[in-house]
Amino acid sequence: MKPGNGIKILLVDDEPNILQFIELGLLNEGYEVITAPDGASALDMVKEHRPHVAVLDVMMPGMDGFSLCRLLKQSESHIGIIMLTAKEEVGDRVKGLSLGADDYMIKPFSFAELLARIQARLRNHHPHLFGEVVAEPFRIDDRRKEIRFGERTLELSPTEYELLKYLVINHGLVLSKPTILDQVWGYDFGGEDNIVEVYVRSLREKLEDREHRLIRTIRGAGYRVDLP
Repeated sequence: MKPGNGIKILLVDDEPNILQFIELGLLNEGYEVITAPDGASALDMVKEHRPHVAVLDVMMPGMDGFSLCRLLKQSESHIGIIMLTAKEEVGDRVKGLSLGADDYMIKPFSFAELLARIQARLRNHHPHLFGEVVAEPFRIDDRRKEIRFGERTLELSPTEYELLKYLVINHGLVLSKPTILDQVWGYDFGGEDNIVEVYVRSLREKLEDREHRLIRTIRGAGYRVDLP
């Protein structure tokens, strides 16, 4: 998926080399890119440019990425937020997600994966920019809450729809059960994570995915949708 005109990505990081690396890559992909070296500058940029997705470094002088994420979600809930951090602690990831972040990446990272995650946030937060989300053999019409699989319109419950949409939008990425629970059921979901298995099993039946070639189980890691 190539972006249309006017899609804006905000990059916030106090390391100039990382900013330049990501900025050049995104410009080459056709995005408009706004950069800021700290949280305070980023808030001014958001008011002026209204970005669609923000990529935020966690560790910055002054206002850190967590504080910036919280403020953005309070005032600009339409922005998809991806957090970048050099830390691998689960507590940091949980904190970011609880403040409203949509995704989390550990440094160092590949640009290709960051691009895939940015595109996923765009498809999820701003489907109107693209009309239907097409990831053959799936077509997602978020306005009608319908998903077509090949020539069939799938009969899905609201939760099945949100789960399959999330898996397809993030196709090629391994999604853990906690991440799926947070994004589909909500961060404050108090049930067991085996609910994900139950719904994945139901989706496989409706997709006639008997050999699990579409929705793959990645042992010890989660699930990944592989498209033909």
